[in-house]
Amino acid sequence: MSEHTPIGLENDTRAIRALTHSGNFHVDETLGYVILHYALAPQGDLRTRILEGTCGDRLDFVRTRSPEVIKGADIVFDVGGSYDPPSGRYDHHMKDKPLREDGTPYSAAGLLWKDYGVAAIRNILTSPVEEGVPEAIWKSLDKSLILPIDQDDNGVVKMGKLSLADIVSACSPPWDTAELHGVQEAKGREALGFANAATAVAAHLVNMVDRVRASLKATSRVLASYKAAEDKRILLMETGMPTEKVIFERDLPVVYVVSPAGPEQWNVKAVPPVRGDFGQRVSLPEAWGGLEKAALAEVSGVPDAVFAHPARFICGAASREGALKMARLALEIDASLKIA
Repeated sequence: MSEHTPIGLENDTRAIRALTHSGNFHVDETLGYVILHYALAPQGDLRTRILEGTCGDRLDFVRTRSPEVIKGADIVFDVGGSYDPPSGRYDHHMKDKPLREDGTPYSAAGLLWKDYGVAAIRNILTSPVEEGVPEAIWKSLDKSLILPIDQDDNGVVKMGKLSLADIVSACSPPWDTAELHGVQEAKGREALGFANAATAVAAHLVNMVDRVRASLKATSRVLASYKAAEDKRILLMETGMPTEKVIFERDLPVVYVVSPAGPEQWNVKAVPPVRGDFGQRVSLPEAWGGLEKAALAEVSGVPDAVFAHPARFICGAASREGALKMARLALEIDASLKIA
């Protein structure tokens, strides 16, 4: 994260002109623009600013390679031949590239994320969060979203088909647009393509911020539920949410997760031996597999039992107490089979 106050964040009223190069565009400068949009002027219209040069807010945005225009801009990224954040310069094409601690070269998006990412996240978040959450989201997205873009843009590791980089590239007009439609029309289609790409990238960033926020919230709740559990093998969640990520990252010995599956059903889901894998650490009882309602209630001894999947990785009951009883019985049956 930034070690200085980036240009435009020292106050929220100063007019800022941001600039990147014209011509072919890629995911790093597209995301770079999106980051600046959310950090500096999220109330503005992202598309109008691109297509009309202004949208009546504090942030102007220009795409050009003109040295004179570049010289006069407040923030210049992915062009200009200089990396000097206090002066608002964020290029990465020099011989001495700015590098991450692990030696990975930064892209323009990575450099702007370092300085403006937390501010962008704070403006993207639509509900109050606990102190430190924006920084935690920044760290998570720096690894999962920004680093792959750094690697792709610098020729380290290609993101591949249907990645964000590929989606952005698909927004560019074909190579023969000027030949078919003339230079002016080609410029207009290029601007429209960049606007379309920025719109897609902005939607992706907003969704990713919200998903990471929710993931951090789930982590807190899972750990609290685990701490409160009498039997650490059974994780009781009062609200349905992702749990597997936390279980494996924290190496929790959870075997079954009990959680609501609607207003009238609670499920027991077996944890797999490896995250995302098939199979179960402890399968549900063989005698339950494929049974429903009365038949399952009779075999299991749980009056409100609803179902047990034939693959024995999930079962359910009509009540919280019934589901908990099924989880406890499954562990007891497994223990008795091991003794036998």
